[in-house]
Amino acid sequence: MELRKRVKPKHGLSQDAPSEGRCNHNALSGTQEGGEGGVSLLGRSGSRSHSGSGVSPLRPWQQCVFMAAGLLAAVLLALTQAWCVNGLHENLLWFSQLTEVEREISFRTECGLYYSYYKQMLHAPSIQEGLKEMIHDNLTESKRTINLLQRMNIYQEVFLSVLYRLLPIQSYLEPVYFYIYTVFSLQAVYVIALYLTAWLLSGSWLAGALTGVWYILNRVDTTRVEFTISLRENWSLPFLALQVAAITCYLRPQLITLQQKVMVWLMYVTTFCFCLTWQFNQFILLVQALVIYTLDCGDFLTTTQVTTLYLVQVSSLLSVWFLQFCNSMILGSLVLSFIVAALFIRHCQPGVKTGSLVVRLGKVLLHSALVLLLTVTINYLAKKALQLQSDEHIFKFIKSKFALGSTRDFDASLYLCEEAFGLLPLDTLERLAGTLLLYPYVLTLLLLCGMLVAAALQNLSRPNRGSTEEKKGAREGQVAAFRPDVAYNLLHTLFYGLLAFSTMRMKYIWTGHMCAVAAYGVCGTELWTVLLSALRCNTKLLLRLVRYVVPVVMIGFLYYKFWPKLMEELSELREFYDPDTVELMTWISTKTPKQAVFAGSMQLLAGIKLCTGRVLTNHPHYEDKDLRERTRQVYQVYARRSPEEVYDILKAIGADYVVLENSICYERRHRRGCRLRDLLDLANGHIMDGPGEDDPDLVPATHPRFCDAIKTDAAAYNTLFTRTFQNKTFHVYRLKKKRKKNTKGSSEPSVTQ
Repeated sequence: MELRKRVKPKHGLSQDAPSEGRCNHNALSGTQEGGEGGVSLLGRSGSRSHSGSGVSPLRPWQQCVFMAAGLLAAVLLALTQAWCVNGLHENLLWFSQLTEVEREISFRTECGLYYSYYKQMLHAPSIQEGLKEMIHDNLTESKRTINLLQRMNIYQEVFLSVLYRLLPIQSYLEPVYFYIYTVFSLQAVYVIALYLTAWLLSGSWLAGALTGVWYILNRVDTTRVEFTISLRENWSLPFLALQVAAITCYLRPQLITLQQKVMVWLMYVTTFCFCLTWQFNQFILLVQALVIYTLDCGDFLTTTQVTTLYLVQVSSLLSVWFLQFCNSMILGSLVLSFIVAALFIRHCQPGVKTGSLVVRLGKVLLHSALVLLLTVTINYLAKKALQLQSDEHIFKFIKSKFALGSTRDFDASLYLCEEAFGLLPLDTLERLAGTLLLYPYVLTLLLLCGMLVAAALQNLSRPNRGSTEEKKGAREGQVAAFRPDVAYNLLHTLFYGLLAFSTMRMKYIWTGHMCAVAAYGVCGTELWTVLLSALRCNTKLLLRLVRYVVPVVMIGFLYYKFWPKLMEELSELREFYDPDTVELMTWISTKTPKQAVFAGSMQLLAGIKLCTGRVLTNHPHYEDKDLRERTRQVYQVYARRSPEEVYDILKAIGADYVVLENSICYERRHRRGCRLRDLLDLANGHIMDGPGEDDPDLVPATHPRFCDAIKTDAAAYNTLFTRTFQNKTFHVYRLKKKRKKNTKGSSEPSVTQ
């Protein structure tokens, strides 16, 4: 696909396209107490003073104005983000002027696969028939009937299709716009969730406003929704952000019982929605479970809080397991094994937090070793019992990435050679620094990390207390060393930051929350207290002044510097241009049988299914061992294999047509050793193309590269394959039926050029 200069003669527009524990209210302020044992979920509340900041209590009408202003700012920023991504999507493709096939082609790779199920549900005679087709699907993988609702996370497509059929909007809103507007609306939800998290941490809605502004201005690093609409993370990350906001609120001190119950239910619902919409949920929740475990070891959370957070994760995963028809990948997940191990060892070792500091540290290390050992044991036994191999490619990738195993594995190499799965580029930090986000974030991180370590040592050094007193202290907000909500968000940003640095694709989990943490540093009291104390001018009035003036000045500066650039970006027009793919899809739709089976690259086949509805041999949803093996076999068309071998492979999986792409056969985008044909050569034990060193055990191939040799029309290829379509990008061949003797004529239609 090419994004070229758009020309609109009627309006005279022609522009060049741009390049692509518990709470210590005296030590840490920002959590406000309620007047009668309660606490306001947002902002200031109650008749008591805001300890440590010198802020006088607000009258009821002032509280209402304060709350209304904050909520209004949240809604405005959320709408701004949704408007921006919608405008960028329209200007990137000129989406409103595209034909239906061009719109569908714009859903690239796995995005097209997921959107095809939304389209399939809409075209079904009824909702019941559509669900039946989802549960008994024989179009996605040839010669197989699979349960799509079990295999893939596509409940969002099913839900949207049902909603579209039921709502009276068909006459004025096209299905594709209903779909993309829903995804863009989730971006608004994302901004509101981050806004609320910053507000809860700092006690000032200015922190939320600064968070929203940063998120919008750092759009390149916070989201890619405008050109990957259907990607699972665009559905799930807003719910993860809502869950973090709910956890932050739940960990605030002195919540009344009703508020605690509401927060627990919110945590469950948001965690459930997050897990239901992304197949990688188990790995993200594993990191979160490690955060909870670390807080527990540091004695920042009560036993009730730790158990509740763990059980929210478990109940959410089991709910998704039930909805996904008992998907064994969930039961065999590391996060479930870890939580079971952590709770069991915690129950068997109730005296971990007793004794002197050195004794406690030793007990924590032993406790952690036991949890790790039991986690590995439970996970191994669970996978053996379930015969689970669906996620083994992810562990192969991790081993290869950190040089813990062979790098010749085809599946692992596919990930390792993609830029998105490499280390985080340093230019990301340069962009974040350019919007003034990185500096307060780093300062806040360093300060809070030092305070967290000191608080953990203090917690582990204090005299033993019984469980009854611990629970009572949690309810009454007794003084401890560090606020648990701040501690959670600090470790959350640290752990997911490490994940982002190790794998660039995961940066979108980190950068959004990074905005909230940085805004908390600017609008909270901790950073300013240290700086003003160093300058020996730490007065309550000055502290209050800088907490409100600095974020306002920063927002004003960011608006002055970046708003014109954002408007310029929104005004620059591009145009979708991919005539070769359009020609291919049109030919397939009109010149091939509806039940024809197509083989080819995963990315292209997803588009073929969406645009033409034909049967596929393989697809980009890679979480199945048999599918991964089938994909490797199909990709032999780009390896050095004989025509007979390729023919037998394709016939064995039921292929009628194979689509060869010049961009893969003659690829130059990746370096030597990372081109798809190189990965296949290495897996087959063959020497790679081009100059460069090869491992000594590799041998020269005995056959030419199939995708190139078939174009010579040699007899060995013509007896098995017939070219039926070609253009500058694609070559389509039909598999002939094997005959003992060659026939003189051929009934195949002439080649389209």
